[in-house]
Amino acid sequence: MSFDSPLALLGLLALPLLIGLRLLAERRRVSDAARFGNPNLLPNMTDRVPAIRRHLPLALALVALGALVFGVARPRATITVRAEEATVVLAIDTSLSMQASDVSPTRLQAARRAAAAFLEKVPAKFRVGIVAFGTRATVALPPTTDRQLALTALADLRPGQGTALGDAVLLATKLGGNERSSDGSVPPTSVLVISDGANEGGTTTPEAAAQKARAAHIPVTTVVVGTQDGQIERTVTGGYREIIRVPASPDTLRQIAQTTGGEFFTAASDTRLDDVYERLGSRLGKRKESRQLSDLFGGGAAALLLAGSALSALWFRRVPIP
Repeated sequence: MSFDSPLALLGLLALPLLIGLRLLAERRRVSDAARFGNPNLLPNMTDRVPAIRRHLPLALALVALGALVFGVARPRATITVRAEEATVVLAIDTSLSMQASDVSPTRLQAARRAAAAFLEKVPAKFRVGIVAFGTRATVALPPTTDRQLALTALADLRPGQGTALGDAVLLATKLGGNERSSDGSVPPTSVLVISDGANEGGTTTPEAAAQKARAAHIPVTTVVVGTQDGQIERTVTGGYREIIRVPASPDTLRQIAQTTGGEFFTAASDTRLDDVYERLGSRLGKRKESRQLSDLFGGGAAALLLAGSALSALWFRRVPIP
């Protein structure tokens, strides 16, 4: 919790002062009563002394006063609410290494299939864009709420060469940052990068792209798909088959997530990739919001004052004054 006017909290210093004055008045009352009678005879004159009931209305009034001070200080709390509008940009690696079959049936097909399942979990009002990156990064689909277009764009992804990871992060950041909500504001934006390795090619380094995403307050969540045993086969001159090892390389992806405030996941299997998308789908449906709580404290203070006054009027036919 934070406060817009923290100096107002100095008003809380009045509470111990009021309590001290109350205790002093109570001692004086007992002392004055002793001058006109014998306190030891009091049990013979009444069934019981209303100790708790005598102090409860005043205690409620003091708590209400404290709540009013908190309200004047204008407290704020960060709460999680359901997001109405947001933009999610999927940046999917289409490099040749994504043809490795260590994630069944291939890394690219597993990423494409899990992304389709992810689209079903994202709220309907969310815009989803798709960036494909191999030798260079390209917009496969501008942000849209049309899920059928998104599914078509995923199906059209084709493998290429290189891994222009930095370019992809930069392009996805610009793509999401250009969106506007119905009220003209920039909606919450997230980028999700699915790749199997480090940057290879492109004109922007992953570090520079991550810094730009951070400056734009766009978290980039990264998923490294594949294992250390990944390999691909290709035909070379003479019709021979060449086997190339393509182990997953998570370091660059992990650094991008840390720099931008996103999260880093590993997906060594298609099942694990499904789990990652499911978790992200549930989180993207929520956003954090800072809310003023002055009305809450003011309402609570009013309720406490009414309760204390009602009890005092009922028990003692008077209203407590702190």
